[in-house]
Amino acid sequence: MSQDPSPRDPSYLTYPWQPLPPEPPAPRHLPHREPVGHHSDLRLLRGAYRLQRRTATLTALGYFTLFLVLSAFAPRMMTSTVADGVPAGLLLALLQLPVTWLAIALYEHTARRHVDPLADRIRRTAELDARRGAVR
Repeated sequence: MSQDPSPRDPSYLTYPWQPLPPEPPAPRHLPHREPVGHHSDLRLLRGAYRLQRRTATLTALGYFTLFLVLSAFAPRMMTSTVADGVPAGLLLALLQLPVTWLAIALYEHTARRHVDPLADRIRRTAELDARRGAVR
């Protein structure tokens, strides 16, 4: 088996009068600098995002599970009337929507307070690293 000729080999050229392609520039050796961002930043971001998901999920699912447990094991309480013939079970079921809104609000609150600032910091350091890399 023969090797393919390199672009610098004259037999590689289509026409004999075609000039040889320029030689690639020699690599410059710059001192190696560590990037500004660290893996610990990404670990912090993952941890904050994990806490955010757990808070919102446990809020919504916790209330729904409580409602199901009360429905299964406390039927007397669920059928008791709260006001003007409205059973407690119906009231608790209707409260599921505001609890879901609360879970969404908690999700947004923890995003604004914990996750977004970390993500912005990582994004800024990545842009700085990219600019440093372009200078090289």
